[in-house]
Amino acid sequence: MKRRMFTAIASVAALLPAVACGIARAADWPERPIRWIVPFGAGGANDLIARAAADAVGKRLGQPVIIENKPGAGAILGADYVARAKPDGYTWLVGAAGVVTNSMIQAKMPYQDSDLVPVGMIAVAPSVIVVNPNVPASNLKEFIAWAKTQSKGIDWSTAGSGSTPHFVAEMLREDGVNVNIIPFKSGSEGVTAVLTGTVPVTSEASIVVLPSVKAGKLKALATTYKRRITAYDQLPTAKEQGFANVEIGHWAGLFAPKGVPQPILDKMAKELEAAVRSPAFRDKVLPTGIEPEPGTTADFVAFITAERERLGRLAKKANMRADQ
Repeated sequence: MKRRMFTAIASVAALLPAVACGIARAADWPERPIRWIVPFGAGGANDLIARAAADAVGKRLGQPVIIENKPGAGAILGADYVARAKPDGYTWLVGAAGVVTNSMIQAKMPYQDSDLVPVGMIAVAPSVIVVNPNVPASNLKEFIAWAKTQSKGIDWSTAGSGSTPHFVAEMLREDGVNVNIIPFKSGSEGVTAVLTGTVPVTSEASIVVLPSVKAGKLKALATTYKRRITAYDQLPTAKEQGFANVEIGHWAGLFAPKGVPQPILDKMAKELEAAVRSPAFRDKVLPTGIEPEPGTTADFVAFITAERERLGRLAKKANMRADQ
């Protein structure tokens, strides 16, 4: 009995230096530049949000936060890179809706959802439903009424299966709209199809479509965000127009690879929230149509959990499958 007790005490004692070393490393973090991986190309909503936040967070941490774009496979390439990264607090993911939805529509995933740990929300580029100016509707109610008169249904361009525009279309399908999904390789291609009149309607991030809306090249019917867009507050939400189920945005949030020490996660979450609440960050993103979404890690976890349940139901009902 005494021998077993001595062995147990010795085992714990042997672990103490490693634990102490880990605590020390967390206390000293960060000692060098940090990388935020953006799983999309430069210039899109996720990239712009990431760069604005990285600048603010880097100043607070006293180390540069460097953006690396790793686009591909519907954001899976960049997410997988982070999921496999060394969990030392120097590699993070600026994830988007695909972090939630990819596992719903992909037959195989290179990583598990649990391999990416939610840290905090950054901001949302609200989704805006837009139509070609020739469509006889100036708001969502008029559009849905008109769409229901089209015997062959309404073509709706998306950025591919499981994209945010696809989910908006499925939400409207629940309101009785007969939608024909027309997938494109990107959101910009889907918007171009509406601009040219090839497809009458789509939804896309505020920063993508608002310039064309303001120029009269597109008509904005509603934002599917939970509140009006600060930079374009004359546009009512879908909920205001009687369609409370039509709610989704092009959000960006920070994730860590599983295994990052909790003190590092806590410190990053604290500085991220403070940065997103700062006037400098708000002044940088609000004019573009992006809405800051500061909050705690618990807030972000609750959001992710709710989105998995809500969007999972829609994906299953629509039989969404990854584009081949």
